[in-house]
Amino acid sequence: MRQRRAPIVAVAAGALVAASGVSLGLWATSDDDASAGSTAASSAERSAEAAGTNPGEGPSPSPTRSYPLSQAPRTIPAVREHTAERGPGWRPERAHRVVVDDPALADEGRLIAGELELTYAGEKDDRRDGDLRLELNRDAGANPESYTMTVRGGRVTVGAPGEAGVFYGTRTLKQEIRGAGAAPEGVVRDEPAKQRRGLMLDMARKHYTADWIEDRIRELGDLKFNEIGLHFSDDQGFRIESESHPEIVSEDHLTKAQVKKIVDLAESRHITVVPEIDSPGHLGAVIAAHPDLQLRNAGGQAVRGAIDISEPEAAEIVDDLLNEYVGLFPGGRWHLGGDEYQALVVSDPEASFPGLAAAAREKYGSGATVEDLTTGWLNDRAATVRAHDRTPRAWSDGFFRGGSVRADEDIEVAYWTGKEIGARQPAEYLSEGREVINYNDEFLYYVLGEPLTFIYPTGERIYEQWTPLVLRGTTAVPARYDDQILGGSFAIWGDLPRAQTQDQVAAGIRMPLRATVQKLWDPDEPELSWTEFRTLAGKLD
Repeated sequence: MRQRRAPIVAVAAGALVAASGVSLGLWATSDDDASAGSTAASSAERSAEAAGTNPGEGPSPSPTRSYPLSQAPRTIPAVREHTAERGPGWRPERAHRVVVDDPALADEGRLIAGELELTYAGEKDDRRDGDLRLELNRDAGANPESYTMTVRGGRVTVGAPGEAGVFYGTRTLKQEIRGAGAAPEGVVRDEPAKQRRGLMLDMARKHYTADWIEDRIRELGDLKFNEIGLHFSDDQGFRIESESHPEIVSEDHLTKAQVKKIVDLAESRHITVVPEIDSPGHLGAVIAAHPDLQLRNAGGQAVRGAIDISEPEAAEIVDDLLNEYVGLFPGGRWHLGGDEYQALVVSDPEASFPGLAAAAREKYGSGATVEDLTTGWLNDRAATVRAHDRTPRAWSDGFFRGGSVRADEDIEVAYWTGKEIGARQPAEYLSEGREVINYNDEFLYYVLGEPLTFIYPTGERIYEQWTPLVLRGTTAVPARYDDQILGGSFAIWGDLPRAQTQDQVAAGIRMPLRATVQKLWDPDEPELSWTEFRTLAGKLD
């Protein structure tokens, strides 16, 4: 019998249990797992084990009845399944090797070798006592982020269909060693429930150093997150060097060389960097250098942060920036913003902004509205990034019901709130067949200074009350929509940037991040209590 995470299968002396698993075609497998798990050892191996050696090699520990049944590893996020066996487990020693079966795994091999103070030996066909072996099985039918880790006979094998899966297996091993000093005998089969597991950083309102961002990427990688969003343009600042429009860049900013280093580090941890240049609202830093593009109402009053989308030059400058940064951010996704365009928060946008209303009618017909013009703006920016093979994403309040212009179907919905005037229920997006990412501001928004009704989120509340189905407030959407919810993202917003230092932010998000990834990785109720989970986090850090 096998059960998720609990130690279940006892292995009699000299015999191994078949590794038939759940979710066939989804879990990664390895050669060690398949061959050693299906039959007893060969007669030569049994003879060698009786003598305490491996064929052609020196002494090696082997499972006997003297070893207790292994306990499931304790990690964050928790592994989905562990098949317990009897044996000594594995402890790293300086003489142990890290070997790979594919040169594509060199980065993963060198990283874990350095972390555990092992010798990286590269590609090797021979097998030695103490080896940590990383393998690609390239199973086209499996989740590329899944992996199998087999600890048996004094060796460890991590096998996966993709490099990301192998990396996650090494993260599990690293946590096992950090928390318990050893990896328990047996087989871990693991994969994430949700494909997008992210942290979004508002680095526009508050400037963060490159070193701080790199530290967060290392933290995210060890926790099996796979996305970091960089919101680097807003009313308060534009924080990355620009050649096309240097006039808009804030004094405190990152150079492109610094960003490239951040992106390279993220790629090495299988993390996608998702850039965001928010428009047509939140463009105050751009407008400060181009005041002629600022939106004005019928009375001539300037609208803070809003660009005049009836002006062709407005689209040109934003597209200039999107096209400029595509090469800097090679990941497959791009966040277009689209939220809180102030022309749409008044009771009668057509009367308040006659220039926008006229532009809408000219472009889309006599019945078109300012909402239609705004949706057209979003679609045009989506086309700009789509031309570079990027999947566009936008905040939920950038999508409107009705109208003659609909947001393109492939734009991912970043659902964040139900507090905005006229905010649509999540089910409206889901019933349209749209894919959604959960940024629920009730649980996942860390807003500096706690303005308005925001309070700093706690890991305990996320751990005990939130799931990816809880998109708005505290109410879950029907489970039938689960497949359309791609994942979730914790978000740091800098509304009052001086309210906390960088170090305070890092400390404040520590447990919320761990709780968030637990709920994104494993769809089941956590086995640990919050107190146990928090204690475990202290051991693993």
